[in-house]
Amino acid sequence: MRGRCRLRETVAIKINPMRLSGAWHDGYALDLHTVSSVFLGDDPYGHPVFDTTRSEIGELLYRLKYGKDRSTVDAIADTVTEFLRGWNVGIDAVVPVPPSNTGRSVQPVIEVASAVCERTGIVLCQECVKRVRSTGELKDVFEFEKRVAALTGAFAVDRVLTEDRRLLLFDDLHRSGATVNEIARTLTADGHAAAVFLLALTRTRSKA
Repeated sequence: MRGRCRLRETVAIKINPMRLSGAWHDGYALDLHTVSSVFLGDDPYGHPVFDTTRSEIGELLYRLKYGKDRSTVDAIADTVTEFLRGWNVGIDAVVPVPPSNTGRSVQPVIEVASAVCERTGIVLCQECVKRVRSTGELKDVFEFEKRVAALTGAFAVDRVLTEDRRLLLFDDLHRSGATVNEIARTLTADGHAAAVFLLALTRTRSKA
């Protein structure tokens, strides 16, 4: 499923969708986040410096997440919208993964999910799942079992909003999959969702 999503103003984002397996009916990441990263040495302060090349959508996500560049939202949302139309799995609501860093002034998952829902008419359901226990940011926890243990019982769902509905669990970066697996299981077991699908904007090269 390779594609070139045509956007407004004739801009195109090249994507390379990859299927993701887990506790959902079907799932994809639109592309790798980082294509290559070459260590160049340390800067004068002893910090490592890399020459990093990202995928097109990975670069836009990076600018949004770390540069607070909201001008990238339209291109990302248009790409997601076109992919969803081609995937055509029948979604009742988009469920953004609750952010681990609630102090971030720009929340990419919420920003993009909101824009996608505006384009598609699909309901945005931020209330479908809530983080009820802080886990902190897990990007530096590399052992999968430790990530799973940290996430167990961390989320609660509103069954009134999820029961018998086909839900799209939406995330920005797919690493180990521990977080989205826990949420998908909770949506199915506690939320009685009819089906849960997963879409991540990007994924790491390794799922370790």
